[in-house]
Amino acid sequence: MKLTKPNILEALPKGNFQDILFEEDPHLSNMEIEGSYFDNEVLDRVHLNGMVIKHSTFHNTSFENIDMTDVHFENCDFSNANLSTASIHRVMFKNCKLLGVQFVEGRFGNVSFENCLLSMCNFGDSKFEKTQFTESNLQSADFFNCKLKQTLYSYCDLNGVSFDSTKLKGIDISTSYFETLVVKMEDLKDCIVSQHQAIYFASMLGLDIR
Repeated sequence: MKLTKPNILEALPKGNFQDILFEEDPHLSNMEIEGSYFDNEVLDRVHLNGMVIKHSTFHNTSFENIDMTDVHFENCDFSNANLSTASIHRVMFKNCKLLGVQFVEGRFGNVSFENCLLSMCNFGDSKFEKTQFTESNLQSADFFNCKLKQTLYSYCDLNGVSFDSTKLKGIDISTSYFETLVVKMEDLKDCIVSQHQAIYFASMLGLDIR
């Protein structure tokens, strides 16, 4: 699966995320930000466009209804942030900490999570199209009632992840690891799994495999 990468200018002026507090509308675009601290803030309907954001923290910050397009995050920390009802398109998260982030009712398109910590994230009722999770830790993340289209979990830790009420047709989890997974057997139809994973799912059906 080939994702459309963020469309970002090569040469960007430097900025600080705190600058958004001085904007009439909470909007930042075409800017490179490094080393900003924006923790414990509450800001609704933020718009980010054409951005590179590195080594910045957004602990416990509420970004409900955030709209992000063409943004690259690297080594950023969003632990326990609220990004409910977010619209996220052509965005890359690389080496980011997103522990316990609320992504409820989000919309994801051409989004990449690479080497990220996503444990206990809540993606409930979200829609994904062309989204890739690569070498990321998603332990105990919740994908309740999600719509997954062209979504790939590549070499991820999926232990304890919930796919309750989410159909996995065409979704590839074959290279990822888990000991337990919350999923209904009828939602596993046409999911791409490894032989070892197939034995695990067969055991869920009560089969005696010899």
